[in-house]
Amino acid sequence: MSEFVARVGTADGLVLEQRHHAPTQESLRRELESKGLHVFRITPARRGLSLSFLRRREHISSLDFLAFNQQLATLLAAGIPVLQSLELLQKAQTDSFMRQMLGRVLEEVKSGAALSEAFAAQGKTFPRLYSASLMAGERSGELVQVLERYVRYQEMMEGVRRKVTSALTYPAVLMTLAFGLVALLVTYVIPRFASFYVGFAAELPLITKAIIAGSHWLQQHIAYVGGGLLAAGLLLRRWLRSERGGISWDRWQLRWPFLGEVFHLFALSQFVRSLATLVAGGTPLVNAIEIATSTVTNRFVHKVLLRVAPRVREGQALWTSLQSTQLFPDLSLAMVQVGEATGALEQMLFNVSRFYDETIEMRLGRIVTLVEPAVLVLMGLIISGLLLSVYLPMFTLIQRVQ
Repeated sequence: MSEFVARVGTADGLVLEQRHHAPTQESLRRELESKGLHVFRITPARRGLSLSFLRRREHISSLDFLAFNQQLATLLAAGIPVLQSLELLQKAQTDSFMRQMLGRVLEEVKSGAALSEAFAAQGKTFPRLYSASLMAGERSGELVQVLERYVRYQEMMEGVRRKVTSALTYPAVLMTLAFGLVALLVTYVIPRFASFYVGFAAELPLITKAIIAGSHWLQQHIAYVGGGLLAAGLLLRRWLRSERGGISWDRWQLRWPFLGEVFHLFALSQFVRSLATLVAGGTPLVNAIEIATSTVTNRFVHKVLLRVAPRVREGQALWTSLQSTQLFPDLSLAMVQVGEATGALEQMLFNVSRFYDETIEMRLGRIVTLVEPAVLVLMGLIISGLLLSVYLPMFTLIQRVQ
């Protein structure tokens, strides 16, 4: 949601300047005009120093959106009109932001807009793929079937996303706990032992001297280290949000050992499954490619896929256009080629997306099998090294006493 300053005229002849939050200027204009106001101009609100990183970004949960579409498809299939279905679902929402956005959609529909236009008017709040699917369903008279197909798409993508997240959670937890233990040893345990050894005037091993010196330096400069890490984190976040930084980061992700291929296949799965859903709903191929490209979350893959739609518009086959990106495996390209030649493109695209999903699941299984023991061994070596540096002088002192 963006903030705008609107200069409006009332029915009483007053001219006012008001601040409003809305997805786009056009949707705000329609909302104000529906209230009987005359809109002179709408401009983006100017802001001073923004602490946006401290604010919670409002968005619609993918699970809430999935539940909404399941319920909407059920109500429409039961013969309940669109307007009444939206009113029922809008009142049933527990999330305030979701309820607010559905209220805006409801107002658009009441004013005469089609369901697809009402969702598209909310800007980036709802996926472009969703409004395009609704439009295809409205034109073909198969809105319920299109909604059910979109629900299946959501369920598949949510399943793949959940598998990726769950596979990476355990290694991340292990590394976080190990890092916390190392920080505790370096900042609390080792300094206590250092003061103990000073009382004996013992000659300490080199590894113990190095770790004690590092621990003392960290304690004395903890404020600078914390401030530096915070500043670096904010600068990194700002760079990642820029177009150049985001593309560079996402491209680097594809080169990561083990995980790079999973990220690559997940981006391709997003594109192919979105394309299959749109083609099955009756969306023209070029428009379907453009919308499916916008659903890809990896910004580098998204940038490369932008070349596909112009090539198809110029008359090239889909499979050759995809081949020119050098992103797709040969097997999936062959399947798309067969689908185009036989008129079964929709089914072949779904088969390709299932192939990607199965490959992702297999790769994730291997990664978890390899990463868990590797993390345990690495962290074990680090922690054992720290403990050895603490207890080695103690063994030396015991030998001298004996």
